[in-house]
Amino acid sequence: MSEEKKQIGWRQFIRLVKHTKPSKLMIGIALALSLSTTGVGLLVPLFTKNLINDFSLSSLSTERITLLVLAIIIQALASGFSIYLLNRIGQFVVAGIRDQLWRKLLVLPVNYFDEHPSGETVSRMTNDTTVVKSLISEHLSNFVNGIISIVGSMIVLFVLDWKMTLLMFIAIPLSVLILMPLGKKMHQISKGMQDETASFTSVLQQVLTEIRLVKASNAETIEYENGKKGINKLFHFGLKEAKIQALIAPLMSFVMMALLVLILGYGGMRVSSGALTAGALVAFIMYLFQIIMPMAQLASFFTQFQKATGATERIIAILDSVEEEDALEQVQNISQTITVDHLNYSYNNGEQILKDISFNVEAGKVTAIVGPSGSGKTTLFSLFERFYKPQQGSISIGGKSINDFTLLSWRSQIGYVSQESPIVSGTIRDNICYGIDHDITDEELNQVAKMAYADQFISELPNGYDTEVGERGMKLSGGQRQRIAIARAFLRNPKILMLDEATSSLDSKSENVVQQALNELMKGRTTIVIAHRLSTVIGSDQIIFLEKGKITGSGTHKELYETHSLYREFAKQQLHKLELA
Repeated sequence: MSEEKKQIGWRQFIRLVKHTKPSKLMIGIALALSLSTTGVGLLVPLFTKNLINDFSLSSLSTERITLLVLAIIIQALASGFSIYLLNRIGQFVVAGIRDQLWRKLLVLPVNYFDEHPSGETVSRMTNDTTVVKSLISEHLSNFVNGIISIVGSMIVLFVLDWKMTLLMFIAIPLSVLILMPLGKKMHQISKGMQDETASFTSVLQQVLTEIRLVKASNAETIEYENGKKGINKLFHFGLKEAKIQALIAPLMSFVMMALLVLILGYGGMRVSSGALTAGALVAFIMYLFQIIMPMAQLASFFTQFQKATGATERIIAILDSVEEEDALEQVQNISQTITVDHLNYSYNNGEQILKDISFNVEAGKVTAIVGPSGSGKTTLFSLFERFYKPQQGSISIGGKSINDFTLLSWRSQIGYVSQESPIVSGTIRDNICYGIDHDITDEELNQVAKMAYADQFISELPNGYDTEVGERGMKLSGGQRQRIAIARAFLRNPKILMLDEATSSLDSKSENVVQQALNELMKGRTTIVIAHRLSTVIGSDQIIFLEKGKITGSGTHKELYETHSLYREFAKQQLHKLELA
């Protein structure tokens, strides 16, 4: 890895940690305790040296023994507190990073989630943050202590015997030659493993979320193979990582053992010649181990740092992503005409979905948008909700662009009921009240449920409003989910209502009940309806016919039937089927 990339990695890591604002006092105490532990460790070989050189029963005084025991106890206590504090700091930092990520993810535009699989994002939130935490809580203290231990030991060794100490420096260039290329390789492997982990998480989430589709399609074998590919890729990345680790540890051990043999041989000669005392040789070897152990810890630190750098890059990439554009002005008068003016929208791949769209939505009236599949109807709804931003043109209300209003005030004016009304895991009460930031009384809940024709089936459930609906509402029928969505819309009391194929997937009995509820909901509201079935929009005040991203006709049902050939063909086919039914 180049020096510049290393510096960028360090800077990104420090920037990420700084954003969480960990306690500087706690970090200082933890490091001070770590340093005191290392400091005591540096004194023990000197004590041992004197003990060996002056060994006699009379030399074993109570004061000396007490001092040694106290030093060992203090070292153990300081080490324990230091480990706890560093783990606490690590947990605090990872909680702070996850908090930032979660806050950020909730304000990112919808197109971010269109381009990034949810499993990949979940992996960033869980796996990558854990890697960062591990570096702080498990490896950072070892790194700091290791540096202090190596430097301190080196200084003492120079004082003890500078000639033997010079021999030890042979190990330093050898260690660097081993660690540098292996560290670079580890960085590449860890990045690949993190990417593959994110991809595998995405596959898992998709399959488990759509498990009914998997089983209904007899796709268990196919999905097993897809999952197995991910498992095998992770396995091979794990083996590559294991090979690097298997090389680092033995090579470092070989260098250190060779050094130890060299020191013992040369030291033995100096002891026999009287140039060095036996106690000094023992102390020298003890200091040598205080260098060898930290060297191994430094190697482990740099390996973990390579992993954390890759994780940091991905976390920073999310935190630096552009958020949804917001404004400061509150929506004042929503009961005005909505104007769509020369609207153009293309996806990131360049495919143009909407082409020069212009029409008005009159306040308090019903505007229907019909046309073949893929003509851009749902995309147009997304633009109304400001999930996306048009490349050209505008949507305005009362002459003011909807982008001039705060997202909160604008979206709070919209009630949205779709073909597959989203239901969150929890109770029926949770789902009806979803997004409401104040307490809802039972009376209000009963009222909106009654208006949505949902009160009857809710009252028949064993726990009423406290009945758990299951993941994505799987314990409810399609009609029940739709009525809960309508009750939710009633509770929001929106001025603008958007209905996206709200009854198309229902049986005739459920459709009649839901349509009744929708008719109640539409009263006195500006309503925009997407529909494939013309029978549901014949009575609309205005029908917009959208075809391949362009408006090819607009007017009432009667006007379009007389002037628009494709609309007339749609009407004949559908209304004829309706008559036969």
